[in-house]
Amino acid sequence: MDRGRPDPVPAQRRAAPGRIPLAVAVVDFAGLVTHWSSGARRLFGHTREEAVGSAATDLMPVSGALSAAHGYPSCGRARLTDSGRGPVDVLWWAYPLVGSGPERLLVLASDAGDPDGGADGRLSPAFAPHTDFPEAARLAGRLPDILPSMGPAMSGRIAEQVLELGYPVLEINHSERLPVTPDWGLPKYVERRSRRTAAAAGGDAVPPAGDADLAPDLEYAAVRERLEFLNEVSGGIGTSLDLERTIREVTSAAVPRFTDFAGTHLRAAVLAGEGFPDGPPDVTTVWHRVWVEHNDEPGRWDDTVPVGEAIAFPEHTPFFQCMVTGEPVLIPRISEELGNRISGQFEKRDLRPLINGRSMLVVPLKARNVVLGFMVLMRRDGREPFNDMDRTTGAELAARAGLVLDNARMYTYQENVAETLQDSMLPQFTPRMAGCDTATRYLPGTRLGRVGGDWFDTIKLPGSRTALVVGDVMGHGLNAAAMMGQLRTAVQTMAALDLPPEQLLRNLDDLAQRLGEHYLATCLYAVYDPVRSELRIANAGHIPPVLVRAEDGRSELLTLPTGAPIGVGGVAFETARVRVAPGDRLVLCTDGLVEVRGQDIGTGLAALCESAAHPAASMDDACDTIIRALNPADGRNDDVALLMARLNGIPPEHVAQWQLDREPAAAGRARRLVRDRLLEWGLAEAAGTTELLVSELVTNAVRHTVSRRVGLRLVRTESLLCEVTDEDHRLPALIGAGPAEEFGRGLRVLGGLAREWGASHDRDGKTVWFEQSLIRAARPGSNMA
Repeated sequence: MDRGRPDPVPAQRRAAPGRIPLAVAVVDFAGLVTHWSSGARRLFGHTREEAVGSAATDLMPVSGALSAAHGYPSCGRARLTDSGRGPVDVLWWAYPLVGSGPERLLVLASDAGDPDGGADGRLSPAFAPHTDFPEAARLAGRLPDILPSMGPAMSGRIAEQVLELGYPVLEINHSERLPVTPDWGLPKYVERRSRRTAAAAGGDAVPPAGDADLAPDLEYAAVRERLEFLNEVSGGIGTSLDLERTIREVTSAAVPRFTDFAGTHLRAAVLAGEGFPDGPPDVTTVWHRVWVEHNDEPGRWDDTVPVGEAIAFPEHTPFFQCMVTGEPVLIPRISEELGNRISGQFEKRDLRPLINGRSMLVVPLKARNVVLGFMVLMRRDGREPFNDMDRTTGAELAARAGLVLDNARMYTYQENVAETLQDSMLPQFTPRMAGCDTATRYLPGTRLGRVGGDWFDTIKLPGSRTALVVGDVMGHGLNAAAMMGQLRTAVQTMAALDLPPEQLLRNLDDLAQRLGEHYLATCLYAVYDPVRSELRIANAGHIPPVLVRAEDGRSELLTLPTGAPIGVGGVAFETARVRVAPGDRLVLCTDGLVEVRGQDIGTGLAALCESAAHPAASMDDACDTIIRALNPADGRNDDVALLMARLNGIPPEHVAQWQLDREPAAAGRARRLVRDRLLEWGLAEAAGTTELLVSELVTNAVRHTVSRRVGLRLVRTESLLCEVTDEDHRLPALIGAGPAEEFGRGLRVLGGLAREWGASHDRDGKTVWFEQSLIRAARPGSNMA
């Protein structure tokens, strides 16, 4: 050891003894940093926020690296002046990058550990084929791990270019080469350096000093090894917000590197995705064994500690002690006496053959000082038992896992809340519509948030018409579900006013803008008139519907004016009219059904057309055929709403309509016309009530409007619909009538005798209608007179 310089141990702990930290940066064509690793932050002192977007030459003293941008890799040494550390010698490697992305240069750098180079072993950066090393396959496989956080495609592309240009290596005295990897280090080099120093001294005087230097190095390396284990585990858990998958990741990461057996238990409330557990656990708390991982012979633990078991742990056990205190419980070795005592606390199971002679560590899984679960870790007899350092490592592992679990728990809880909210807002049953059969499907997403803002509706309108609605709020989760509920309610309210499709979307767009700037949705609103055999459709940025013709089975995407999404504002909507025939099928869906990552949406729409045209025994079978045909193998990102309607129409012989003069005799004529037609239809039982109600509505039209003519229409489906129209836009209203008043009772009579009634208006006037249940369904055309 050179006594003329400060003690080298601190410098070694900064750089050489356990691991030499690696800085990684990616530079674009403008010379600006696009990626900045945590190692770069430690080496150069700039945070990622400060570095990304800044000039590389302002952050790193490796201007020579920019020459690699001309097509060849380069490497070298540079001097970094750090006010806190003094001069720092930096080794660097630079690779030119090619491809369609903006990345131009990859820079690797490391603290050389000795700013003066040292007389006993100068380190130099160099390149070498990775195939020169025995662990070539491992080096190639681990190379992407060097790169800072970026997508797998980008990191894989960069790694391929690095392997092609030459692997980064360290040359020691221009003779020995060490590859640079995510887990590279120099313990062997340090040991060899100590031996070489001893040999150069020509005796035994130096090795003790070298050994003295190496001892703290090895201890420090052990600590670094545990930290790296924790970092690797942290990087491997929490890859999804699925609670059970996270548990499996945490449990599996500990075996066999840290333990031979790992079993994870969660409180029932946590696993169910309920709210945060109330109060500390006790002997009545139910725990679920979510996952078990071990390297014993297969099946050894299955019967005694089965996965999925719900259990309350006895009080006098290390498991109960851990979950109540929230602190790790360490048993270096379970003696036969202790094993018998622990096993005796459990009824109908013998744990002794599995736990006796083993080392046990029970660590709590906590979040916000509340125990969510615990892990049982055990090592076999013959392996180094758990010690205090292992207890610290296990506690840290559990702490990190607890945070990840809590995130997954909160996500699951919010998903459950959103799903409950969404289920309450989606139709719970499909109402029967005149001249129209419908079938629906809703499928939650499987890879993004399960809950989204997709919805569908079938709404009964006056005149035996049906409104068919499909919409999709942009986004996922609770907010999207809440927005969906507001917009769906608004559509139902405006549909009840019988607004034209384009006006309804215009009003919905205005409402969305008033609710907030984040209210964006697509919506398709169609009105089917079974008497006219006509569809009127308006579109707000939604994918077009598919129409399957009954005549030849041909399917087509309807060409509609697209319109802007709801919430954009300032865009007019248009209504398209489409003639249909009885038996035609209309298919409406949201984009989650037809969008596949990496494919043009036209491909999905073509598949929708093809599958919709497939013959099916029922509407439900037809929906299932579509879902099967367009369901991707790896699950769909988005949720899906599907609405199919078979447009049956109403035969002309089931419709009767007349025009009445506005005169006092109109009510009497209306009663005669209704009675005669009902007798012709074989509905004599309905004649009396229908005559009375028609007389009331026609009388109101004659007395309280200025219409020249009054329209009367009867429509026979599974119920009897009667409509009275006039040219007055004022809607009737229920009013209170005193005992001595002659007027004001007509609508009360109507509400008391009719199954349903209502009123709506359009540009030509208003319509008052009522429906009656048919007592007996007679054959069309039969005469009961």
